[in-house]
This record gives sequence, C-alpha cells and structure tokens, in this order.
Amino acid sequence: MLHPEEMPPEGLPAVRVIAMPADTNPYGDIFGGWLMSMMDSAAGSVASRHSHGRAVTIAVEGMTFHRPVVVGDEVSVYAQLVRVGRTSMTIEVESWRRARHDDRSYKVTEAKFTFVAIGEDRQPRRVPPLPPSEQQEPIRG
Repeated sequence: MLHPEEMPPEGLPAVRVIAMPADTNPYGDIFGGWLMSMMDSAAGSVASRHSHGRAVTIAVEGMTFHRPVVVGDEVSVYAQLVRVGRTSMTIEVESWRRARHDDRSYKVTEAKFTFVAIGEDRQPRRVPPLPPSEQQEPIRG
C-alpha cells in the first residue's frame, strides 16, 4: 500500500497529457523544460481563473525533480491556489507520472509558482481575496 505522500492529490488534475517522443532530451527521458511548461500552464490556469483575467509568472520556487518521465507516460499536473496577496497569487503544483499500462502513480516534480495579475496596460492589478470557503491547506497539508 502507498503512503499518503505517495498518492496523487485528491481531485482532478489541471493538466493531463501523454509524454511523446518529441518531448525527450538527448538521453531519451522527457525534457525537464517540457514538464516545467506543463506545470506553468496548470498554475497559469488557476491564476487566471482566480484573478478573472491575465496573470503572468514572476517566480518559480523550489522546483524539484524526483523521478524521470519516459515516453508514453501519462503525466497529471495538480495545481492549488494557496496564497493571495494584493496583486499576486501563489500556486502549489505537483506532477505525477503513470506508465501507460500500470495503475501506480509516482510524483515526479513539485514547485511553487507565483503569478501577478496584470491589466490591459500590462501593469499589476488587484486580485480578489481568497474567500474563506476556498481557503485550503497546501496540496500536502
């Protein structure tokens, strides 16, 4: 049986995709930059939805790669808003891999992404506070 930290977060992933041959590095594993871009897309979706508009990545903290991803793996990216400032939002993101013909999943990456909401003038704009009903513990409590 898997320990809680070895189980994917509850809920649906923000992104789910199959790793393809075009996404590999020279050694045949999936390129870390591709995986980071999937995580940025997932976090960006959460930030845009919360801020009701455009939000841009300004920082990535603690990007950790735990395991490789190989061609054919199903990659699920989970993203959760954990902090809201005046114009910024912090989103915790985890990526998990599952081999195509296996039921087991393994955490492959994790990081915190910080976004700033911007207006049409590309200047920071205020974001709504996190309603008490949406306040949650970080992905791993």
